[in-house]
Amino acid sequence: MKKSIVHIGLLALLIGAIGFIPSPALGQAAKAESNQKASPEKEQKSAKRPGALPFRGKVTAINKTAKTVTVGERVFYLTADTRILKGGNKATLEDAVVGEEVGGSYRKADDGKLMVQMIRFGPKPDTQGAKKGRAKKEAQPKKVD
Repeated sequence: MKKSIVHIGLLALLIGAIGFIPSPALGQAAKAESNQKASPEKEQKSAKRPGALPFRGKVTAINKTAKTVTVGERVFYLTADTRILKGGNKATLEDAVVGEEVGGSYRKADDGKLMVQMIRFGPKPDTQGAKKGRAKKEAQPKKVD
């Protein structure tokens, strides 16, 4: 009687162990299938354009007819959608000067051109300093006569 109980117990453990073996294998197969399904989506995501990239430097050349600005060795193309700023205000390409400090953001087009989204001519406005100055003035106690 004891032998049969031990045999039944061992048999139950063996069946239980065999029952769990295929589940990890099935999980790996399911992962492989989901990876194959997801790979076209990943390709589409990688095919999407990256976000805007920053640039800055000094203007070395301006071509107003072609609407290009050369900064160092790179040529940036301005479009109708390009935001142009100078001194914190709206400006035009006519306001640009060779040798002037410039900064902004661009995207790389499919044909390899650097398309400017936003460009700022002149030094970056010091908005932090203006805020600090105001805060300093407000923090000073008022003199009472």
